[in-house]
Amino acid sequence: MSHKSYKKPFSLARLIRVVLNRAEPLVEWIIRICGWSATFFVIAIFFFVFREAAPLLFGGLNLVEFFTSPNWQPSSEVRPQYGILALLAGSLSVTALATLLAMPLGLGAAVYISEFAKGKTKEILKVTVELLAAVPSVVWGFIGYMVVGSIIIKLTGAPVGVNLLNGGIILALMSVPVIVSVGEDALKAVPDSYREAALAMGASRWEIVYRVLFPAAKSGLLAAVLLGVGRAIGETMAVLMATGHAVQIPHSLLDPIRTLTATIAAELGEAVEGDTHYQVLFLIGVVLFVITFIVNLTADLVVKGFRTEKDY
Repeated sequence: MSHKSYKKPFSLARLIRVVLNRAEPLVEWIIRICGWSATFFVIAIFFFVFREAAPLLFGGLNLVEFFTSPNWQPSSEVRPQYGILALLAGSLSVTALATLLAMPLGLGAAVYISEFAKGKTKEILKVTVELLAAVPSVVWGFIGYMVVGSIIIKLTGAPVGVNLLNGGIILALMSVPVIVSVGEDALKAVPDSYREAALAMGASRWEIVYRVLFPAAKSGLLAAVLLGVGRAIGETMAVLMATGHAVQIPHSLLDPIRTLTATIAAELGEAVEGDTHYQVLFLIGVVLFVITFIVNLTADLVVKGFRTEKDY
């Protein structure tokens, strides 16, 4: 009796499984490269900016005057001055004002969407928030220049409507969608058992929010606020159009200001490549990198501190 070899019938699923098994190492390397690429791009950008600013960091500029002088006159033919104190004060003041305005508004909207809104109302609000995040910064700047500026002049009697208050309002509106989206996700991540236990103990809905949800989601809510701060401190076009672009240390909300980012955007195209003015603008970029790093590091340390407290 002859013996015939048995062959398994062709199977598409079997073919796909064989291909995936052979391609698995390649897929792992692609995922690994994608993961490391973000770090590589950040390092490459910092290297590019630092390379242009390096001659000034090592003896080419008086760094004490650079950080402490409010005089920014790079085009002076007598004695160019490169003091960023007024620019730094403008950036920090408009960011602080935007954060103070955006934090309660963004967290309040996140709480309402997550815990109180139902059905179509919730979906409409979520879509509206996403649409606000998609509005280009130049459009926000135009709104600040044409709409918010006119309102500020009518309500306060200010001589000009483009000032610190205008920039703070516009940056707050730009930061709110980020805070709402991340804050809502943080509140959703709180287990429903926390809410049910609080209800069983007789807590009202508002007591659940500020006594249960806020402590449980504080690391995510802090991350939401800090992401909003990052959006505000790195914004360029909107503050360029809405703040008046005047080099001075602000003493009131109605004073025009100029920020670090707006200075780079306005003057980099006019600076001669390789000269001191050009390199100082890149040095301002290094300062912005350092400020952003400090904000992110602080957020990371605070969030880790919260997690450690939870573990105990």
